[in-house]
Amino acid sequence: MNTDAHAARRRALFDRIGDGIAILPTAREKTRNRDTHYPYRFDSDFWYLSNFPEPDAILVLVGGTAPRTILFCREKDAERETWDGFRYGPAGAREVFGVDEAYPCGEFDTRLPDLLAGHPSLWFTLGHDAGWDARVTAALNAVRAQRRAGKQAPTVLHDLRREIEHLRRVKDTTEIGHMRRAAAITSAGHVRAMQRCRPGLPEYALEAELSHEFRVSGAAGHAYPPIVAGGAGACVLHYVNNDQTLADGSLVLIDAGCEVEGYAADITRTFPVNGRFTSAQRDVYEIVLAAQAAAIAALRPGASFIDDHDAAVRVLVRGLVDLGILQGDIDGLIEQNAYQPYYMHRTGHWLGLDVHDAGEYKDEDQWARLESGMVLTVEPGLYLRPDAAIPEALRGIGIRIEDDVLITDDGADVYTTAPKTVADIEALMRHD
Repeated sequence: MNTDAHAARRRALFDRIGDGIAILPTAREKTRNRDTHYPYRFDSDFWYLSNFPEPDAILVLVGGTAPRTILFCREKDAERETWDGFRYGPAGAREVFGVDEAYPCGEFDTRLPDLLAGHPSLWFTLGHDAGWDARVTAALNAVRAQRRAGKQAPTVLHDLRREIEHLRRVKDTTEIGHMRRAAAITSAGHVRAMQRCRPGLPEYALEAELSHEFRVSGAAGHAYPPIVAGGAGACVLHYVNNDQTLADGSLVLIDAGCEVEGYAADITRTFPVNGRFTSAQRDVYEIVLAAQAAAIAALRPGASFIDDHDAAVRVLVRGLVDLGILQGDIDGLIEQNAYQPYYMHRTGHWLGLDVHDAGEYKDEDQWARLESGMVLTVEPGLYLRPDAAIPEALRGIGIRIEDDVLITDDGADVYTTAPKTVADIEALMRHD
């Protein structure tokens, strides 16, 4: 287990909190129904700093001249471990995860007032969870009640998650390694789905192929609910029913990615159900593919986050004019947002521990500038709903092409590899 990377992230956060104290709980277990829980998924910020996988844990970073990291976690319990599995316990957590101190989570409320006392600032996310708000407020009030005894409570509150999000925008080498592995597994899943696609299959059959590839390759599973949308279903951006029959002559759009060590991949491919694009499908597809190429070419350190979107939009608008869907001057159509009925989302988002990862897209009023180590998706699309305004041959075509891109010193590294040219897709899907 690599604890050095997490220790380095904590040191970076200590630099930001100074003499303050930071409190970060992980996610709680959630009941699915009656006495059954959803599969547990840790809080991303907590995981980023600790790599500790168990629920009910709290991380406390005590700043100052001798900063220390304290973890509160579940105690060892032979009976509960018989039912629910292994627990590290405070001693094991301290040994394995490189924290300075560890205590049972049941001691958090009693120890917190003493930890808070004497620190000028508190770094915590007020309003994220009412239960935690109440517990931290109670501890602050306990310190304030001892003011005449010389104890001082923090007087300044900072949003901890905003600070962590700032750090998370640039990935370290450990994170990039996890994301490359997730991308490799996800790419293989998309290849598997293409190879097994046939007219007459239900959409969920392709979802099952993805799930198989993800799990058999060692991923935790899907990083988000997968989209497997045949035909006009692809024009619904967040289609997740995945229960329709794949029709001969139609396209299917798959937006799916796996999770490895908490890190997500996010790939979208659109391909013909029968393995051969029609001429109309090919025309639209080539426009979207060219838009993606233009967007990727705009990515480099120092570029604005929105530059790739602007590059993609210009190609898409020109394509919509060529298809006869829009009429007019390209610049004028862009200024009027005339393309938005057919392309209504931004061209990408940050990617990392969350599929729509932490980090602002604007710094103050300006779009963020790209830096080496940032990771984002590039996913232009065209969605031509069945509508009288659309030429008949194009109605119901929905196409999105999405890859994951690492910003490097030299430009952009597209590290997702599932086939995406017309020729490569048709060659892969050839059944003869």
